[in-house]
This record gives sequence, C-alpha cells and structure tokens, in this order.
Amino acid sequence: MKFRFPTPYTILMLVIVFAAGATWLLPSGNYETLTYQKERDIFQINSPDGNRELPASQQSLDELSIPIALEKLKDGSISRPVSVPKTYKEVESSPQGIIAIVKAPIKGMYEVIDIVLLVLLIGGFIGVFNHSGALDEGIAVLATRLQGREGILIILTTALISIGGTTFGLAEETLAFFPILVPVFLAAGYDLLVPMAVIFIGSCMGTMASTTNPFATIIASDAAGINWTVGLYSRLAMLIAGTSVCIGYILRYGNKVKKDPTQSLLHGLNLENPFSAIHIQKGTKTLPIKTALLLVLFGSTFLVMILGVALWGWWLEEMTALFLASSILMGLLMRTQEQVFMKEFINGAKDLLGVCFIIGIARGVTIIMNDGKISDTILFYSVNLVEGMSGFAFLPALMLVFFVLTLFISSSSGMAVVTMPIMSSLSQIIGVPTEEIVNAYQFGFGLMLFLTPTNLILPSLAMVNVDYNTWLRFIWPLILLLAAIAIGILWLGLAF
Repeated sequence: MKFRFPTPYTILMLVIVFAAGATWLLPSGNYETLTYQKERDIFQINSPDGNRELPASQQSLDELSIPIALEKLKDGSISRPVSVPKTYKEVESSPQGIIAIVKAPIKGMYEVIDIVLLVLLIGGFIGVFNHSGALDEGIAVLATRLQGREGILIILTTALISIGGTTFGLAEETLAFFPILVPVFLAAGYDLLVPMAVIFIGSCMGTMASTTNPFATIIASDAAGINWTVGLYSRLAMLIAGTSVCIGYILRYGNKVKKDPTQSLLHGLNLENPFSAIHIQKGTKTLPIKTALLLVLFGSTFLVMILGVALWGWWLEEMTALFLASSILMGLLMRTQEQVFMKEFINGAKDLLGVCFIIGIARGVTIIMNDGKISDTILFYSVNLVEGMSGFAFLPALMLVFFVLTLFISSSSGMAVVTMPIMSSLSQIIGVPTEEIVNAYQFGFGLMLFLTPTNLILPSLAMVNVDYNTWLRFIWPLILLLAAIAIGILWLGLAF
C-alpha cells in the first residue's frame, strides 16, 4: 500500500503531541523577563522566585546587561517582555498531558481569532466577487495579452511580494492573494505549485532579508541595542541575491512544466483545482464597463490593505473591516439580492474554514511549549551550544540555532525580544559585530519560514490543495542555495 502523507491537521496535531512529549523529557526553566509599566514609570522583573520592581532608567538596563535604549521601551517600540541575560533557572516541571494536548488547538483558536476572522471575511469577499463572473473575464483578457510572455508574471509578482515582505512584513496578508493569482497562473499554463511558490517564497524571502520590516529587523536591532540601519547593506545584498535566485528557480520549474506537464511534481496526483468554478475564455481582449469597475474595486481593496498596513498603522481589525465593506460595496454595484449576497458570502467563507482550523491548531504548539516551560530551556541550551566558537564558525552555527528555534517560536517579533538580549551579549565575548548577530537571526529565522508547519506554510498549501510532502520535494534545493548565500554574506560582514 502506497504511503500517503497526512493532512495538515494531522501533521500539526502530531507536532503538538511531540511538543507535549518534550515537556516530559526536558527540564522546565525560565529566564527572568523585564516589562515596562507605563502607568507607574517602572520596570517590573518577572522571576520564578517572585516579581520585583526597578526604576525605569538606562542604568537599570545596563546593570541587567540588557542592551536596549530606554526610549525604545518607553515609546512602545518594544512592548513584549524582554529576556534578561544570564538569569536562566530551572523551575518545577510542568509536563503537558492528554488534556493539555486536546485543549491546545482550542486555546490556539482563541489566540488567533483575529486572523481567523480576516481569513473568513476574505473568503466571503472572494465568494461575492466570483459570483459576478468578473474574475473569469479579467483573467481571460490577461491570459490573451500575456500569451507567450507568461514568465513576466513570475518575475513581477515574486519581486513585488518580496518587497512587501522586506519593507513592512507582508505575511498573513498573502493568504488573500491566492484566489486572485492562482487562476491567473493556471490560465498561463503553469501548475498549482507555481503560484504557491511565487506568493509564499516571495513573502518568506522578503522576511528573511528584512530591511525596514518593523516586526523583524527594527525590533531585533532595538533589542540588540543597535540602530536598525547598521548591517543594512548585508540585508540588501541578501534581498537582491536571494530574490534573484528565487525568481530563477521558479522560472526554471515553471518553464519546464509549461513545455512538458508530465515534469510537474503534481503530475498524476489528481489534485482538485480549488478554483475550478472559474472558466477561462482565451481570445477575449476587451472588458465590459461593469466588469472593469468590479475589477478596479477588487484590486483597489488589496491596494488599500497594503497602504493601510505600510503607511497608516493598520492591522488585522482594520483589514477585516475593509474586506467586509468592499464585499457590501461590490454587492451594491452588482445589484445582488440580499439573499443571494449572503449565500455567496457565506459559501466563500466556508471554503476557507479549513485554513482557519490550520492556523488555530498551529498556535496550539506554542501554547503547549509555553505552558510546559521548555521554550526558555531550548534557548538556554542553544546559547551554550554556540558560546566559545570562533567568529567564522559562530555565525553559521548561530544561523542554524535560529533556524531550529523558529520551529518553536514562529513569530519574528517574539523571537527577537526573547533571544536578542541574550544572543547579543555574546558578541563582545566572541568578537562578532552585533549587527551580524541580528543578520544571523534574520537569515536563520527566514529560512525556516519556508518549512515550519507552525507558521503559514500549511494554510498556504491548503489554499492550493498541495500536500506538504510535495512542497518539501520542491523547496529543499532552494533552501540549500539560500543558506549558502546567507553564510557567504555573514562571512563578508565579519571580514569587512
């Protein structure tokens, strides 16, 4: 009997079980953490032995060996609890059992309800739009005009999404792009892996080489006690080189599939097309005015979303409201009956319900580890592993440490405030510039984003009905290429 790779839901539940098992094998432990209490203008130190208070001053931070400027805590640039170096202490074990395993995905769903609502309303928005038939007509025109030049789609889309990732952390928002771009790439003659790669690889590559991304490079630099512009040239080099390699990799695979569909990694798998309701009539060159207006409204919604996040401080609540408002406006423009509008909206939301479950279950992994008090233990052992190495051995090893840690802490900002104060304290001991530690964090974290089931890979794969096993076969050569480039850039930064 041929082995079939489990569904994303089973994979994540197995990861939760594995994490729970680790809480029985690893000692529980915690670092002390520091938080700024704005109302009282004090620092609160949270410790396994009890809490204490310190004056909110730079001297307090220096005495604790926390290399963060005082104003970064006071102005809210860093709001998460910050780990205090050299304070790790084992605590009473807190192993997670069967009840905790069962409750983890439910707790996870509570914690990510804001993301879940966004995904559901995106689904409703897409459902209403698909009912208009405008997407079919728009893709037909695009497919006709780009015939023979479909590679432009891969180059432009990957580059733009990578720019979004590097500048403002484009990540969860990319789930909204699949219903738009998948039909376009299928109409161009590619398989489902190509739009998946363009969207997901573009986002991960941008995050890996974050330049102005406030959720990665700026928080990490602040937590390490340096200006975010220090080390920027290395990250720009990674962005340009990495994005170029990614585009070339996707183009090579896409062209191979266009010439011979049997070369597709999906050949013979009989995967269901998630957008089979869309029919492409090639040869169409013009659009009716009403269709053009609907397409403008559709595209403008995503443009406003991007501008809102990048310029106006929007986040999940505002984005969700935007898709609801656009859905209603689209229904009015189409003069859709209320009963029909609600039917299409709910059916569209229902299509993405599986993605929502995946997001909730994935958060359950983090809950198990935090409740089992082993996250800090893993960090403590990781620090001990790389301490004492030479600089040229230390940076690749540190990148590998961050690569592995991302399995357990899949939030870029969370990883930064937990690890940077501790890891940056090693820079003077080993003789490595602090900015290269920040870059090692970004490169290692970014590489694991291509793979880790606790982040966006499984929801993204669910959008295109591609299994995780096939994705691993597709992505591993690119991971090795990007890792080699990243190590070379870290060494150059150390040498010059």
